[in-house]
Amino acid sequence: MKVLLVHQNFPGQFLHLAPELARRGHEVLALTDIRNKRETGIRTLRYKHDAPAVDPGACRLGRNYTQQSDRGVTVARACLQLRKDTGYVPDVIFGHSGWGETLFLKEVWPEAKLIVYAEFYYRGRGADVGFDPEAGAAGFDQVMIAQGRAAHLGQALLHADAGVSPTDWQASTYPPALRQMIEVIFDGVDTDAMRPDPAAQVTLPDGRVLRAGDEVLTFVNRNLEPYRGYHTFMRALPDVLAARPAAQVVIVGGDEVSYGPAPKDGRRWKDIHLDEVKDRLDLSRVHFLGKVPYPTFVSLMQVSRAHAYLTYPFVLSWSMLESMAAGALVIGSDTAPVREVIRHGENGLLIDFFDIAGWSRTLTEALAEPERFVPLRKAARQTVLERYDLRTICLPQMVRMVERFVP
Repeated sequence: MKVLLVHQNFPGQFLHLAPELARRGHEVLALTDIRNKRETGIRTLRYKHDAPAVDPGACRLGRNYTQQSDRGVTVARACLQLRKDTGYVPDVIFGHSGWGETLFLKEVWPEAKLIVYAEFYYRGRGADVGFDPEAGAAGFDQVMIAQGRAAHLGQALLHADAGVSPTDWQASTYPPALRQMIEVIFDGVDTDAMRPDPAAQVTLPDGRVLRAGDEVLTFVNRNLEPYRGYHTFMRALPDVLAARPAAQVVIVGGDEVSYGPAPKDGRRWKDIHLDEVKDRLDLSRVHFLGKVPYPTFVSLMQVSRAHAYLTYPFVLSWSMLESMAAGALVIGSDTAPVREVIRHGENGLLIDFFDIAGWSRTLTEALAEPERFVPLRKAARQTVLERYDLRTICLPQMVRMVERFVP
């Protein structure tokens, strides 16, 4: 079977699927943006896309659709040329719908089956919009803008044969007529790599070595920003460090913005919320590592005594499930994506996203009484093994999803 994988930042969600399909004898081809230089061992073609200049004042609600559909046109033209030049016709196309790349591929290859990765459907109510009062009240304009942002996502799924979403809650953000097209399959956690290791250690930039069993509090995200609760975590830290004078705090994440707006004053969210509390922190015990290599992240989860994970009602981070697989005690925000995985007092702890005192108190208890929470750590790993394991559950499900379309 010929399988075309489309993702502007390939491999993305196809990290494990692509080599597995190739191993099973399928002819796998990837299509990605020319700016993506990563080599994966999969034959990869690259398209060149120059985003259109869009006047915000003139376009308003159509701005997002203009940008995403324009990328879709670029991809479709590249694929049409590929078909004309080589006669290439895939049996299955599997692409992420988030950037518009799959919008017109059925016009190029109407005989192919199209699966879209349906990660999240923007909506004006019941998800991220209006969740955080600090981001401003969600007036009717914000509701309409969010709905407008979903236009290309709905179109992408309507023109597909099937969709895949990583969690039940993320699938539920789609309207009922579209939800019925989606199968829920998580990307999968490599539980052989992410596992408890009593010999694990992490060397910090200042030379300090943290080992499993040390009093280590961790916070990890791609970027440090409100969508992932960075502001709540930082506000909880002063009381935690005051109560636990031996604790070390390790914060992983970049300075960019993955989700939501950038600060209006040109500063970085990291600095804004650090400046808010730094006069009450012992900064010699707060370590900002920026973005780290994956092996460092693995070791950090293995040495963590307490791991804080927060998110708006939005896309769930891989890192939360990976930390659970490593045996970390996850203290998570009591928001819908997290509640789908963590059951309070059974395989982790849940705290109201905005409850600063509750976060301080719970993080302090987790650091002070590690033996009390050993059963939760074991249960967390068991949850991942039973529901989200890459090799035994998720990857086989994903392969079956693709191979059901074998001609």
